[in-house]
Amino acid sequence: MSGRRPTRSLTAAAIAILALITAGCSSGSGSEAEPRPEGSAGAQNQGQTRDTSPYWVDPESDAARQVKAWDAQGRTADADILRRISERPVADWPAGDDPAPGIRNAVRGAAKDGSTLVLVAYNIPHRDCGQHSAGGAADADTYRRWIGSFADSIGSAPAIVILEPDAVPHIVDGCTPPEEHDERTELLSEAVDRLKQQPKTKVYVDAGNPAWIDDPGKLVEPLKRSGVDRADGISLNVSNFQTDDAVKAFGAKLSTLLGGTHFVIDSSRNGNGPLSGGRTDAWCNPTGRALGTPPSDRTGDPLLDAYLWIKRPGDSDGECRGGPAAGTWWPDYALGLARRAKA
Repeated sequence: MSGRRPTRSLTAAAIAILALITAGCSSGSGSEAEPRPEGSAGAQNQGQTRDTSPYWVDPESDAARQVKAWDAQGRTADADILRRISERPVADWPAGDDPAPGIRNAVRGAAKDGSTLVLVAYNIPHRDCGQHSAGGAADADTYRRWIGSFADSIGSAPAIVILEPDAVPHIVDGCTPPEEHDERTELLSEAVDRLKQQPKTKVYVDAGNPAWIDDPGKLVEPLKRSGVDRADGISLNVSNFQTDDAVKAFGAKLSTLLGGTHFVIDSSRNGNGPLSGGRTDAWCNPTGRALGTPPSDRTGDPLLDAYLWIKRPGDSDGECRGGPAAGTWWPDYALGLARRAKA
C-alpha cells in the first residue's frame, strides 16, 4: 500500500547529527559524490525554479537544511546534488491534531513571491488500514473539525490540495472494511465542499496508480460518491513510481469514465520507473529510483493540470529496506534520488 504519512520535520540540530552519521556511510560519502553535471536537472534548477513552476519552494525544508549542514561540513559535492530537491517545490503534509500553524506559516512564505501552495490533507479516520502510515482522525467529527481548520488556514491564498491519498483506492481494493465505506466517502465529499469554499483553492481527490487499481472503472463510483464532480480533478501516482506515460494513459481512461475530469501526477520519484520484477513491497523505499519530471503546470496535455512532487523526495516510505519510520527524512535515500536524476 502507500507506506506514507505526514512529514515530521527534524530540528536543525537533528539534521546536523544525521549528517554526521551519514558522512561515514558509503552511499552518502563525499568521496563518491560527483559534481553536478552541466545540463542536469540540478544545474537547470538554480535560479530557474519560478520560471518553470508557480509553486512555493520552502527555504526551510528538510532537504534545504540538509544542504546547509553538508555545506558546513565540507560535503559540498553532496550538498550541490541535493539542491536538485531543496530548490524544487514539494508538497507540505500538515501533521498533528491542528494543521493550522504549519499551513499559516506556508501561506506567509508563499505570499512573499505570490506562489501557489501544494498541500496534502492526510488525516482520514482509519488511515492506511493500520499499516505503515496508520493513524488519522479519531472519528468523523474530529475529521470535520480538522478539515475545517485546514481550509480556514489557507484563507484566500492560492493553493492546491491533494485530498487523502489512498482513501478511495483502499475502498476499491478491500483494505478498508465495507462498514467504513459510507462514512469515508461522505467525509471526502464534505471535505471537497469545505475546501472549495476557499476562493483560490483547487482540490484533487486521490485515485491511486495504475499498478494498484488496474481497472480504472472500479474507481468511478467511489470517486463520484467522494465528490469528485465538484473537485478540480484527481491525483495519481502519489508516493509511487509508475512512469509518466503509464500514469497519463491511466488518467486519460479514468477521465473519460468521469466525463472529462482533469488530473495531476506525482512525479517526485518516478524518474527510473517502478522496481522491476513485481517484488513484494516494491512501493516501499525501492532501490535505484530517481527524481522525475520537475514540478510544472506546463504539461502539454489538456487533461494533465500539473506535474507535482507530492511525496517529499527523501522521506521514508516506512521501515523497509533499511528505512526509518514512514515520513521521516532519510538523507541517504534523498541523495540517491537526486544523484540519479536525469536532465
